[in-house]
Amino acid sequence: MYSSSSGLRARFSKHFAAGGLAATVLTALLVAIAPTSAQAAVPLSQGKTATASSTEGAAFPASAAVDGDLNSRWASAWADPQWLQVDLGATATINQVVLRWEAAAGKAFEIQTSPNGSTWTSIYSTTTGAGGTQTLNVTGSGRYVRMYGTARTTGYGYSLFEFEVYGTGGGGGGGGGTTLPTSDTPDFGSSMHIFDPSMSSASIQSTLDEVFNAQKANQFGSRRDAVLFKPGTYSNTANVGYYTSVAGLGLSPDDVTINGDVTVDAFNASEAGNATQNFWRSTENLSVVPSSGTDRWAVAQAGPFRRMHIKGGLNLFPASYGWASGGYIADSKIDGKVASASQQQWYSRDSNFGSWEGSVWNMVFSGVSGAPATTFPNPPITTLATTPQSREKPFLYFADGKYRVFVPSLRTNASGASWTNGSTAGSSIPMSQFYVVKPGDDAARINQALAQGLNLFFTPGVYHLNQTLNVTRADTVVLGIGLATLIPDNGVTAISVSDVDGVKLAGLLVDAGTTNSTSLVTVGQTGASASHAADPTSLQDVFFRIGGATVGKATTSLVVNSNNVLLDHIWAWRADHGSGIGWTTNTADTGVAVNGNNVLATGLFVEHYQKTEVNWTGNGGRTIFFQNEMPYDVPDQASWMNGSTKGYAAYRVAPTVTSHEAWGLGSYCYFNVNGTVAADHAFEVPTTGTRMHDLLTVSLGNNGSITHVVNNTGAVTPTNSTPSNVTSYP
Repeated sequence: MYSSSSGLRARFSKHFAAGGLAATVLTALLVAIAPTSAQAAVPLSQGKTATASSTEGAAFPASAAVDGDLNSRWASAWADPQWLQVDLGATATINQVVLRWEAAAGKAFEIQTSPNGSTWTSIYSTTTGAGGTQTLNVTGSGRYVRMYGTARTTGYGYSLFEFEVYGTGGGGGGGGGTTLPTSDTPDFGSSMHIFDPSMSSASIQSTLDEVFNAQKANQFGSRRDAVLFKPGTYSNTANVGYYTSVAGLGLSPDDVTINGDVTVDAFNASEAGNATQNFWRSTENLSVVPSSGTDRWAVAQAGPFRRMHIKGGLNLFPASYGWASGGYIADSKIDGKVASASQQQWYSRDSNFGSWEGSVWNMVFSGVSGAPATTFPNPPITTLATTPQSREKPFLYFADGKYRVFVPSLRTNASGASWTNGSTAGSSIPMSQFYVVKPGDDAARINQALAQGLNLFFTPGVYHLNQTLNVTRADTVVLGIGLATLIPDNGVTAISVSDVDGVKLAGLLVDAGTTNSTSLVTVGQTGASASHAADPTSLQDVFFRIGGATVGKATTSLVVNSNNVLLDHIWAWRADHGSGIGWTTNTADTGVAVNGNNVLATGLFVEHYQKTEVNWTGNGGRTIFFQNEMPYDVPDQASWMNGSTKGYAAYRVAPTVTSHEAWGLGSYCYFNVNGTVAADHAFEVPTTGTRMHDLLTVSLGNNGSITHVVNNTGAVTPTNSTPSNVTSYP
C-alpha cells in the first residue's frame, strides 16, 4: 500500500494539516529508530524464518522485520490481537529484545518464548508501550520468540522495522536452520489409499468399502480420505461418502478405466430418499464404464465432478427420485444422456454431453457441447456458448515412477472438455517442488515451506492454524485432496494470498474457528491495483463453513481484492444444521466480498449469511450461475433490517460499480423460525452499467417471502414453492 517512509508521511498527513509539524514528528521518529552501539552484534533473529498472524499486504511481509534493513518493515492487519514470531533454529538463551517500531506501534503487548511454536511463556509484558525503539532486557529461553500485541497506539495495525533478539545459542542460517524435505515419491500418509492394477479387485474393493462405511454418515466428523487409482483398468464400485475424493492418477481421464461405478446416492435412511445434504466429496480424472449403462452422482453443494469420462449416461438425482440440491460438472465428457430430474439447480462448464434432460428451477451451462438452448424460464435453462475464461483445477498424476502435479493453462472462450481433442495444455510440476502437508504439521512449518519457495499439497486431514498461511510467491500452487480442512484458531485468517500473478488454491475446506475471524481467505491486499489478466489467481473447489462441526464465527468468508481473479466452484455456507448453530452462535455477515476488478465467478454457491451474502464493489465483474438460500434462523423482522429495507440482498452490486453482468441466479428463502419474515428483494444492483439475465426467487414451503426479485422488479414469491422469474434486468 505504501513504503515505510511514504507510509509515515501518508499517515501523518491525515492528522496534521501543517506540513511543518508532520515533518518534525517524522524526523523525530526516524532518529528514534536509528540503531545504537549497544546492539552492534548481529541479532540471533536476523535472516531467520519469521511468520505473522497477518500482513497488511505483500509489501510488508513478516520477513522484513528480521532482514536487518531499516527501510523495510512488517505491518499487520488493522485489528487485535496480532503477533510476529521468529524461529531461531534451535533453543537459545535470550537476554535482550529490541523492537524498532514504525508509527503504528504496540501499546499493550508481550514478548513470549516457546520451545515448539505452540506453547508460550511470557518474558515481558506492558500496557503502556509508546513506540519508537524499545530495548527490553529480558531473561528467558526458547527456539521461538514472538511479539504478541493486544492493543495498538493507532488505528492502523502493528508495524516493526526490525524485531531483534539477542542472546546465545540458536541455529545458524535462515529458515530455522533446516530445509524441509521433498521427494518425487513422497510418503502421502495413511489417509491416501493408492491402488495399482497389480492389486486384486477384492483387496481394492475391501478398502473402498471400509472407507465408504466410515464416511457414509460422517457429515461433521474429522476423518478424511482420498482413493487414488494409478493408470490401468479396474473392476470395482466406489460409493462415495463424506470427505472422500476418488480420482485417477493418469495424465488423461482415459488413462484409468473403472468397469463399475463411482456413485453418490441418498445413502442414509435419515435422508428419507433425499440428497440435499450430500456435501463435501469429489471425483475427478477417471473413465467409468457404468455397470448398468448409467452412473449416478446425486450430490448437493461441494460435490465437484471434474475431468470425468462416463462411457454411458449420468443421473444427477437419487434412485428414489427424492430432492437433490447440486451441483457442478466441469471438463467432462458424458457419452450418453445427462438427466437432472429432481435436481433443483445445476451448473455445467466446458464439457461434452451426449444430451441433457431435465430442469426444475435453474439449469445453467457455459461452453458445453450438447447442452440445450436457452429457454428460461420455461423450462428454466440458461446456456452460454462459451466460458469467457477458465482454468481447470490442478491435479496429481503418476508417470515414470514419479508423482507430479499438472497445472492446466488458462483458456479463453472455451467450449468442450480440455482433453477430448488431445492433451490438456499446461505444465507439470515435479512433486519435489511441493511440501506434502500431513496431519501434525503446524502453521509455522507450513509457512516455512512457503518461505522456502515450495508449493503445498495438503493430504486428507484437519489442520488447526494458529497463524495465517502467507502465500506471497507468484504461481504458487496450494492443492488439497480428500477435503483437507483448515481451521483458523484465535481469530486469524487461514490463508492470505498476496497481490501476485497466478496463485492456484484448490481442493480445500476452510472451517471457521470458535474465535471470530475477520476473514477466512483473502486474495490481495486492500486497494490492490495490479492487472493479472494474463495470469490470474484462481480458486477452485474452495469451500467455507461457519458452524455445523462446531461453533464457528467469521465476519466474511472470502475477500477478493486482487483483479482478474477466477472463482470456480465456491460454496460458502453458514450452517443451518449440525452443532454450534443459532442466530447469535455461528455468526457470519458475508460469504463473498469482491473488491477487485474484472473478477469472474463460475459456479458460485453462498448460503445463510446474516447480512449481504455476496457484496460486489469491483468493476467488470461477471457471474455465471449463482445459488443462494437466505438465513433460515432469522428470529424476527426487527433482527434482520438493513436500515429501512427488510432483510439483506443475497447478491449486491454496489451503486459505485459501472459495469457488471450475470447469468442464471437463484435465491430461495426458508424462514422456518419465523414465517412472517420477508426480504424486500434478493438482488440489488445499479440500474445503469449492469446486465442481469435469468433471475429467480423461491419461497420453500411458503416459509416467509421475498417481495421482489431484483430491486423493485419481479413479483412476490408464490406460496407453492414455484419461482418468481425475471428474464432480464434492467
